[in-house]
Amino acid sequence: MPTPTSSHAATAPELDPGHAEVIRATLPLVGGKVDDITKVFYNRMFTARPELLRTLFNRGNQAQGAQQRALAASIATFATHLVDPNLPHPAELLSRIGHKHASLGITADQYNIVHEHLFAAIVEVLGAETVTADVAAAWDQVYWLMAKTLIDLEHQLYQQAGVGDGQVFHRASITSRVDDPSGAVLITVTAEEPVLYQRHPAQYVSVGITLPDGARQIRQYTVITGAAHEVTFAVKPVAANANGPAGEVSNHISQHLRPGDLIDITTAFGDLPTADLGSQPVVLISAGIGITPMIAILHHLHDTGTAATVQVLHADTSPATHPLRELHLRLIKALPAATLDLWYADPGDSAHAHRGQIDLTDIALHPKSSIFVCGNNGFVEHVREQLLDQDVNPARIHCELFSPNDWLLS
Repeated sequence: MPTPTSSHAATAPELDPGHAEVIRATLPLVGGKVDDITKVFYNRMFTARPELLRTLFNRGNQAQGAQQRALAASIATFATHLVDPNLPHPAELLSRIGHKHASLGITADQYNIVHEHLFAAIVEVLGAETVTADVAAAWDQVYWLMAKTLIDLEHQLYQQAGVGDGQVFHRASITSRVDDPSGAVLITVTAEEPVLYQRHPAQYVSVGITLPDGARQIRQYTVITGAAHEVTFAVKPVAANANGPAGEVSNHISQHLRPGDLIDITTAFGDLPTADLGSQPVVLISAGIGITPMIAILHHLHDTGTAATVQVLHADTSPATHPLRELHLRLIKALPAATLDLWYADPGDSAHAHRGQIDLTDIALHPKSSIFVCGNNGFVEHVREQLLDQDVNPARIHCELFSPNDWLLS
């Protein structure tokens, strides 16, 4: 399936020349206050619309500030490109945001809500004497150029999924649960109607869960295997630590949901370019639960009978914490030209694993391979830097993040 963003984003309207000059002049000021602006914005919006925090926004990301930074950085990245077209176009950033929005059922009217409270926050933080009519008009155009690009993309995605705008959630029944030794849980759900269709491997679904306090929270999980009526995804419980609270939805699923329970689940979305995998060499690099897109790709390669070279690299704390380890090893073994390199902080009795963090220095990657990377933010950045240091063409590197920090890859 071609990603509809690329052509659309590349032809997005440009800023009016006068507005571009204003944005160039004020971008450092707005950028310097962006954390303050986004904090005020979310406080204002959730005060006016508290249901959004309970039913749409990830409360864990809000507690950590991740969502605030993601919104601010995305708008700043888009504005920077508008005033300097020689910079790389943020088409991939917009594509990732659009797919995530579609999986949440975002609709055009919700951009008006964001606009109202965001611009009120800008005025509150910078002051009315700074946010003159010209400054407001220039940033207003930046916002709506970005919003229009995303609204159009999301409409295309809804059309491709065969649903009305935002109508992505469907009721489904849990038909199987498998508890993995690593602590991860494989959940299979079935819907009566053929609504769970996945267009290409390693897409994700959103799952809506009503928690004990009555809040309906939404999280996204990679589809391990999928068909029109049935999908399987993996959930890993998240313990509280110094960097953030415990995972509300993942922990609830792990602790409480069993076969026969009903959940809300969406059609699959996601823009990793996996539609044509199988004919060319592939490198799959993952850490922790970031293994799930790689297992989805391995399933696809196995099912299509590929003879292409497949290099698999995975990092984890130990063999015991390696999610879906037996399935991972079994799929790799079944492919005729697949190899595996493992890194464990504590290899235990795993004689063939490297100790410590992943290091690509002595790994000869196929020069024409498509490279897929998934893990936490630090891991993805670390691996991407190593690949770029080896002069790997950035166009060959495809990263998936499980947090709202897509701007890190731009």
